[in-house]
Amino acid sequence: MAKVTGIGGVFLRCRGDRDALAAWYQKHLGIPLEPWGAVLRWEDDARPDGGMTVWSLTAADSTWFAPSDSAFMINYRVDDLDALLAQLAAEGIATLKGPESHENGRFAWIMDPDGNKVELWQPMAWDEKNKEG
Repeated sequence: MAKVTGIGGVFLRCRGDRDALAAWYQKHLGIPLEPWGAVLRWEDDARPDGGMTVWSLTAADSTWFAPSDSAFMINYRVDDLDALLAQLAAEGIATLKGPESHENGRFAWIMDPDGNKVELWQPMAWDEKNKEG
């Protein structure tokens, strides 16, 4: 049977100024944007999981994406969560929640200027000692 083998792209419809939102993602999250978008290559990620991508559905009444009213949330793999959060704080971007440690890495959440909740994930090898309390 033919099957899906990965995420080929993520496409967001901007609620406001597309160029301003693109500049925000480039400045604050380091996504190197061209006029058509960006290519993120998993082979550039040195984490031991080989650059996996999680795909999940939530229930209609889920509050996981709150305070955003978007029907999606994108999880971005990051190389140094603490450094990125410090950089974002210095640029006036608040951390909604986190960082939190779990078996598969460390997580934190921010909001983009369009009101989309963004999950930041520093992957770590699955290890019981990484789990928080």
